[in-house]
Amino acid sequence: MAGTAGTPGTPRVLRAMNDRAALDLLLEHGRLSRTRIGKLTGLSKPTASQLLARLEAAGLVLATGTTEGRPGPNAQLYEVNPAAGHAAGLDVTPERILAAVADITGRTVGHFELPTPGRRTGTPVVQQVTDALDGAVKAAGLARDDVHRLVIGTPGAFDPTTGRLRYASHLPGWHSPTLLDELAAALPMPFEYENDVNLVALAEQRLGAARGHADFVLLWNQEGLGAALVLGGRLHRGWTGGAGEVGFLPVPGTPLVRQVTKANSGGYQELAGSQAVPRLARELGIEDIPEGPYAEAAAQLVARAAQADDDAHRRLLRTYATRLATGLASLVSVLDPELVVLSGTALTSGGEELRALVQAELEELAASRPRLVVGDVREHPVLRGALESALATTRDEVFDTSR
Repeated sequence: MAGTAGTPGTPRVLRAMNDRAALDLLLEHGRLSRTRIGKLTGLSKPTASQLLARLEAAGLVLATGTTEGRPGPNAQLYEVNPAAGHAAGLDVTPERILAAVADITGRTVGHFELPTPGRRTGTPVVQQVTDALDGAVKAAGLARDDVHRLVIGTPGAFDPTTGRLRYASHLPGWHSPTLLDELAAALPMPFEYENDVNLVALAEQRLGAARGHADFVLLWNQEGLGAALVLGGRLHRGWTGGAGEVGFLPVPGTPLVRQVTKANSGGYQELAGSQAVPRLARELGIEDIPEGPYAEAAAQLVARAAQADDDAHRRLLRTYATRLATGLASLVSVLDPELVVLSGTALTSGGEELRALVQAELEELAASRPRLVVGDVREHPVLRGALESALATTRDEVFDTSR
């Protein structure tokens, strides 16, 4: 591949560019032959052969079988060596920490769940993090030193000026101003932290409904109501990391909530958050309200309403859609995004029925008309986003053959 304008044209740099292009193609397509890699990169057969020999010697690719069932001689196939690097991710909530380790290809090779029963636990946060990470590393058959990078996803955001976690008063033990330094001292690998909803947006951008979109909003509704803002292809976090904390947004239909950080809630959360769905169902005379955590109850009620044809359930779905669109109208009026992704179980459980109702209501309430879609990444989306974030940096480091 030719170097771009302004790129130093030294042989080492050009080789590194070609190496990375080939590795990215192998990640995208899976096993490829030398001829296919040459065609996709524009390299000659001799150059492609030298490239693959170099990557194989560096332990970055493996020769894995040959083509069969085609005219002509069988061709050697190559793939990225899964053991070339590993990354880890954590998804933190007040109830548990989910941890996973993925190999360089993105395949999850170890998974662990550590219960953290709120304020009743006496285990320090640093030990909770290391215990969860160690559980996933052990499940992967690896050692801590095998993990190149860790990304931790939490509610709220760590303020870059103070180092303290903000907007997440419901996460006990995570608000010490020295926590990040303590984690850095305890962890043997570099780590980063990110808001959980931002990580869901990253997962959708890399793997799901937002692929190919540079400007989109992701609305999340599960344990809490929040949003992620992707502008010009990049996450917009705001000055204190609080961009997208839309649960605090004042909206019509609810009294003003004051001292919102102490209440850990706001108008939009009270109007359309998961906890509002069972309450609304009772007001509409719906019986058999599911018990248990309100996020699970809301998802079950919304799923049932999307399938039912009785008046009460239809009114529940329409009213819920109007409430969701009320807050979304403010977001799209300010940001004018190309796309809105609906994610979190209280939204995805409504499927196309709920999406269509929210789309119709939003077109009544906002001048700009983004397309609404339901998120594709359903299984542990925060954790998947954490892994994708950690893998992106790990690949940059491991695949850099210019050093």
